[in-house]
Amino acid sequence: MKIFISSVQKEFATERKALAEYLSGDPLLRRFFECFLFEEAPAADQRADQCYLDEVDRCDIYLGIFGNDYGREDAEGLSPTHREFNRATEKGKSRLIYVKGADDGVRHPKMRALISDAAGSLIRRRVNSAEELIAAVYASLEERELIRFGPFDATFCRNASLDDLDEDKISRFLVLARRGRNFPLPGDTLPYEVLVHLNLLDKGRSTNAAMLLFGKQPQRFLITSEVKCAHFHGYEVAKPIPSYQVYKGTVFDLVDQAKDFVLSKIDLWVGTRAESTQVPTKYEIPQEVVAEAIVNAVVHRDYTSNASVQVMLFRDRLEVWNPGTLPPTLTLEKLRGPHASVPHNPLLAEPMYLTKYIERMGTGIRDMIRRCKKAGLPELEIRIDGGFFVLTIWRKTSEPGAQSASGRHQVGQQPESQVTPPVNLPVTPPVAVVVLIRLISSSGPLGNSEILANLGLRDRTHLRERYIDPALADRLVERTIPEKPTSRFQKYRLTGKGRRLLEQLGKEGDRS
Repeated sequence: MKIFISSVQKEFATERKALAEYLSGDPLLRRFFECFLFEEAPAADQRADQCYLDEVDRCDIYLGIFGNDYGREDAEGLSPTHREFNRATEKGKSRLIYVKGADDGVRHPKMRALISDAAGSLIRRRVNSAEELIAAVYASLEERELIRFGPFDATFCRNASLDDLDEDKISRFLVLARRGRNFPLPGDTLPYEVLVHLNLLDKGRSTNAAMLLFGKQPQRFLITSEVKCAHFHGYEVAKPIPSYQVYKGTVFDLVDQAKDFVLSKIDLWVGTRAESTQVPTKYEIPQEVVAEAIVNAVVHRDYTSNASVQVMLFRDRLEVWNPGTLPPTLTLEKLRGPHASVPHNPLLAEPMYLTKYIERMGTGIRDMIRRCKKAGLPELEIRIDGGFFVLTIWRKTSEPGAQSASGRHQVGQQPESQVTPPVNLPVTPPVAVVVLIRLISSSGPLGNSEILANLGLRDRTHLRERYIDPALADRLVERTIPEKPTSRFQKYRLTGKGRRLLEQLGKEGDRS
């Protein structure tokens, strides 16, 4: 949060400097606050009065130090300090006002009037020295709950109300939690009581965890709670980026969308019904590994950071970056062996556990290592890099950094662990569409729920936008009930064009 320090510069030069040094030097305060002093601002090609008013507009807290001097008056008879105060009042900024000393008759009449105007401010204290000012500011920040001492997820969500939570999302969570972990609350429990049971309220107000889990628009209050996903055809970050998405929503939405983004772009083996009525499918990176990597990043990230979770798919690897580091009791080496679960955001982690998004036994990394080994993948890598926890999962390659396996999606033959020669698939249709038509070719007409289950996806919007709509647009699949597109009995089947495309891809695979 940005604090604008306003006062007559000459009269309060010592106090202004001491306060700025304190705010920037305190280990706790500097994590959450930055201050603006006009004398420290770089030269700009605009009038000084407009510069400081623009800074007032950008600040979160207006901090006024008033004394005896009023300051230089403009053509309308107002000093810069008075204009700053008026602007902060007009913009509805939080205002903290500190008056130095008592009025012993030497105070400027206009300053006396300004102090009177500030009487309605939420915080107004008298101080006599820089030391008293610093103590008063700290007390004010604590009193206004602008300083938090508990975990981020347990702190109330500033400027949010319970109306900003979606009761339907809470009700859906209750159904999933009762089904997944035998959650003890009955199905008709009121949303407010669910929040109370999960300790997601702070004095009757929404906590940050509640907003992240069930908010109507979580990013309105927690702007960096998003996941940025990018797909690169090469081995490094380079433009142009073939596919880039920024996902928003609740933590459940973020995990589902980011996971589906990755699964729609990696190789998938689709089997036949030779041994079962269920069509077997297998991704080159086990979908459980993709899901675990993403959910860990979203749940355990440092939400006080201005950075976002980043999911980047390269030709030879998948990288998941999340802001934060390990708790003091854990090391990178300990993560690979048995260790206690130490969630960074415990109130956020519990509902994710109840809905089976995560376990709480500290087995996540070990399970990922085991699954990668079973799939014939190189061992994953973990590291701390520039304030980020980075997880690297290697794709189907002979060694880290080597050329990756092809983008071919095979039918009826399980991929080997060695490198597959590259195949020149057409630029269109997208890989996700090829996955869809191969699946339908193997299993026959399928509905939305069946496709989601077979591909291990969760997000219906992602399924429609990435798989079904492009396939329909290219006339590779068609609806079984075309006159009722939204029918709950709707399924999708291959067209003649779709079958011809599969034959073409099969011939190209044979030639490779």
